[in-house]
Amino acid sequence: MLAIGADHGGVNLKETIKNYLTERGVEFKDFGTFGTTSIDYPDIAKVVADSIVKGECEKGILICGTGIGVSISANKVKGIRAAHVTDTYSARMAKEHNNAHIICLGERITGCDLAVEIVKAYLDAEHLGGRHGVRVEKIMNIEKAE
Repeated sequence: MLAIGADHGGVNLKETIKNYLTERGVEFKDFGTFGTTSIDYPDIAKVVADSIVKGECEKGILICGTGIGVSISANKVKGIRAAHVTDTYSARMAKEHNNAHIICLGERITGCDLAVEIVKAYLDAEHLGGRHGVRVEKIMNIEKAE
């Protein structure tokens, strides 16, 4: 199950991505928002990240105006690795090398066609493990030390 969420600055792109997920047959849960009324992006990022930490969802997509705010917010949730991505290569590497739980996109900086390609690259990628797994473990150890 994939978690998806957006603030008011990313709600339109979220709908485009949901259409793609539906066409592809990807099961997802939409955590909102559902309109253009202002909402704080940390609130959406937290519920999406929490759904992954709790095991309700396996991975996620977060969207705000730039993708930066939701990325910073999601990374504050213990156990989460969220990557702000703006291209297909970064999306693929986020999964292959960093085993990112969440990719974060910006509606105001990423067009709909590119966003769908980014999501496709992320979903099609698999974590490579090996030396990359060692590095991910080191990242998680930094969090445990705090």
